[in-house]
Amino acid sequence: MTRTPDPALLGLAQGWCALSALHGRIESHIERALQTQHGLSVREFSVLDVLSRQHNGEGGHLRMNEVADAVVLSQSATTRLVNRLEDRGLLTRYLCLTDRRGIYTDVTDAGLTLLAAARPTNDQALREALASAAQREELAPLVAAVESLA
Repeated sequence: MTRTPDPALLGLAQGWCALSALHGRIESHIERALQTQHGLSVREFSVLDVLSRQHNGEGGHLRMNEVADAVVLSQSATTRLVNRLEDRGLLTRYLCLTDRRGIYTDVTDAGLTLLAAARPTNDQALREALASAAQREELAPLVAAVESLA
């Protein structure tokens, strides 16, 4: 016996597929631009960006699990990524003064310089990807929703 699909679930699934397609298109376009012009992946850019926003006040530094949550990676993948960025001299790590189990990560001057150079590339690639996606009927409403958040 064949069940008739629930129209609400079908619409939800189609919406999810469109959202996934939009995300993939944007990430792929930004990835190519950042790799070509700055030797950075989208994830590396995201980690540098998140860590550059830390401050020295109460709660100003992120632990590795908080960085992982912010860039939507597993903790182990985030640790590997941070290791690579540290090996490139873009990040530095140190022990938390109040909790020796905690390890904090800061962006180095070289990391901040690279991030500043890459930010316009990221922003331009994002604009280009959104403009291209807006031309597709199934993605246009999602692009409008993203743009309305700005």
